[in-house]
Amino acid sequence: MEAPAPVADVDGEKRRAALLSVLASGGLAAAKLLAGVLTGSLGLLSEAAHSLLDLGATAITYWAIRVAERPADTRHRYGHAKVESVAALIATGLLFLTAAGVVTESVHRLWSGHTAIEVPWWAFVLMLVSIAVDFTRSRSLHEVAQRTSSAALEADALHFTSDMASSLAVLAGLALVAFGVRAGDALAALAVAAFIVLAGYRLGQRTIDALMDAAPEGAIERIEAAGKATEGVLWL
Repeated sequence: MEAPAPVADVDGEKRRAALLSVLASGGLAAAKLLAGVLTGSLGLLSEAAHSLLDLGATAITYWAIRVAERPADTRHRYGHAKVESVAALIATGLLFLTAAGVVTESVHRLWSGHTAIEVPWWAFVLMLVSIAVDFTRSRSLHEVAQRTSSAALEADALHFTSDMASSLAVLAGLALVAFGVRAGDALAALAVAAFIVLAGYRLGQRTIDALMDAAPEGAIERIEAAGKATEGVLWL
């Protein structure tokens, strides 16, 4: 059986993963914001806001991982690992805040009819690159989170997954606009908001369970089954 990695190596791996996420989120946010301003696309601007909040969330994650590395002390008898769940809860609130802003602006544009935007070819290239980066970071973060049991990195992976899904929606919206469906951009932004809310709900549910020390789903049933299958165990 392979020996577990030393604690220092685990902490270093978590820090590197979080730092790469900060750099990826920053680059994507800057590119989408510039593209959104140049084209006037609400879909791109909402994606830029999504990525900016991802940047904030990944920065919080990096800070939380550094704090979680601290050993137990007289005030924190069980260590500082819970700070990762607190960071994930903050990220959840940021997701819902973003979704509310995107929905408000989307409805306004659809209601007012101000939906005309420019769709240059490089906007499609940008979204394809964004999807590739999101996919790569999501897979990498999920793998590190599984190896290190990091709630904060798992939350980061979920952020990038939702970013990838919403980027696909924006890509579809830009294609609709290119084919003459003027409302396609605002509709894509609403789809982005839906992905953000879904990601926030899932992340919030898991984070609250972690903060309240809820038993993993199915754990009680597995324990009961093991007890009943073990000879000599009295089951009351």
